[in-house]
Amino acid sequence: MRSIAYLLVPLLLPTLVMGLTVGCMANPLPAGQLPIATQPTNAPSTREILQQSWIAYRQRFIQGDGRVIDWESNARTVSEGQAYAMLRAVFVDDPETFELTLRWAENNLQRRNGDTPTDSLWAWKWGQQQDGNWGILDANFASDADLDAATALILAARRWNRPDYLELARTKLRDLWNLSTLEIPAQTRRSQPRSQPVRYFLPGPVSAFQPKPDQIYLNPSYLAPYAFRLFAQVDPERNWLSLVDSSYQILEDSTDLSPVGLPSDWVAFNPNTREFSRVPVTSRLRSGYGFDAYRVWWRVALDAAWFAEPRAEAFLRQHLTHLQELWQRQQFIPARISLRGRALARYEATSQYAMLYPAFQLIDPVVAEEIRQQKLLPTYKNGIWDNDSAYYVQNLAWFGLFPATEIAANWLQP
Repeated sequence: MRSIAYLLVPLLLPTLVMGLTVGCMANPLPAGQLPIATQPTNAPSTREILQQSWIAYRQRFIQGDGRVIDWESNARTVSEGQAYAMLRAVFVDDPETFELTLRWAENNLQRRNGDTPTDSLWAWKWGQQQDGNWGILDANFASDADLDAATALILAARRWNRPDYLELARTKLRDLWNLSTLEIPAQTRRSQPRSQPVRYFLPGPVSAFQPKPDQIYLNPSYLAPYAFRLFAQVDPERNWLSLVDSSYQILEDSTDLSPVGLPSDWVAFNPNTREFSRVPVTSRLRSGYGFDAYRVWWRVALDAAWFAEPRAEAFLRQHLTHLQELWQRQQFIPARISLRGRALARYEATSQYAMLYPAFQLIDPVVAEEIRQQKLLPTYKNGIWDNDSAYYVQNLAWFGLFPATEIAANWLQP
């Protein structure tokens, strides 16, 4: 999810890694406490669950002024939370909550140099400071949040006829392109075949994620090909479609690090050789399948559902095999797995099952329905999954269950 390696640049970005990697994780239940059950006859429908849980989320996690609260991490706010709320609001047709959460973020997460705004992206962390006041705790941005916010703005502009949202999206896209994408020049050395320049989407500022000329850190779960397609529609000055291709390249090539084909929370990339490797053990980041990587399934599934991308379905069919076999063998998928396929946790995570659900709907509907009935419905009660402090799982569970086809075709086109 939000794990950013700003400890790679200790003086510049001192606090981001632990907050993004650990603080925003779901609060997974131990395996023995996660009930296995079939859906009771009086269980609410998916539509009813989505409506109930959105109401419950607004009441529990969104303040009256639009601030989204992560109760598991000292009641802080992260830019990801504001963007998730905006996406959910436009999906469920709640323009009032959309406006509240957007305005709070615009008014409180503005990145500044003194009194002067530096760009339109959002500081990733806001909360209680050491002196007791509340404000920005880390002014660096997390690009997945700004990507999700821009996506929400484009969809909202079309759904509610708000050209001002579209203009704001374009402003944010300009800054996201300039500050969080990096073009690797064509290779021209004799020892290597000539190649074309490639642009990559980074998890945040280039200065943080390229600590050395031959080392870049990437997070596959930040890659959203469907969003890059939307960006290309509204911002033709920049080649957003090139990020669709580089995203699938990253997803395919980086999963080669796993003998069982799993995506990793974090990977290292050498721009000179264009080879992927595990993140060095000296880094606070980790290469393994965990809470960040879950979102790969959902983002790829959305590209398949919204834009009929054949690479998306092919990726899911190839790389879900290990988890599919685990499920069929034991009806249990550990919350964390090494890239070699070894379980690193004895507990499960509702957030993982939620992200797997739309992916398996595309390639194995039987497994998808088993996961829904055995893992997603039993952990849901009165609008809440797991517990009423589990900010992360509320969002991933909701997105996973939301039918991608509910997004009207006219909102996905210019």
